[in-house]
Amino acid sequence: MGLFGKAGSLGSLKTDTVMSPAEAFAGISLAVVAADGYISNSEVSVLIPLLNRMHLFRSYPSEVMIRMFDKLAGMMRRQGAEAFLHQAIKTLPYELHGTMFAVATDLILADGEVTDEEESLLTDLYNALQISEETAHEVIRVMLLKNKG
Repeated sequence: MGLFGKAGSLGSLKTDTVMSPAEAFAGISLAVVAADGYISNSEVSVLIPLLNRMHLFRSYPSEVMIRMFDKLAGMMRRQGAEAFLHQAIKTLPYELHGTMFAVATDLILADGEVTDEEESLLTDLYNALQISEETAHEVIRVMLLKNKG
C-alpha cells in the first residue's frame, strides 16, 4: 500500500478542477482539435477567433483565452482525454449542446478531411450531448456546405 493509502480517505484532496460553462465549451473544442493526438499553436489560434464570436466568450481578452487553453490542456494531459471530455460534457449547460455539436463539426471539417479519430469523437459527442439524429444530419450538411469553398 502506498503512503497516501495508509493515510485513509483523501476526499478533501481534489484532483479534478471544476470547469465553468465557458471552460467546458472551450475544453470540448480543444479536445476536438486534439482528436489527432496533437494540439498545435496554430490550431489554438484558430479556436480563439471562433470562440470570440460567441456571446459566451465576448468578454474574454485574448490573453485570458490563452491562459484558459493552457489550463484546459494541462487538465486534459493529467486526466486523460476521455475523462476530461466526460467532465466537460457533464459541465456544459444543456442549452449549449446543439451549439457545441455545430462548433465541433465545424472544427473537424475545417481542414477538409475527417480522420477516423475525428469521426469517432464526433459520434461520441453526438451521443453524449443527446443531439437528435435529424439535428446532427442537418448540422453536418450545413457545415459541409460551409467548409466546401
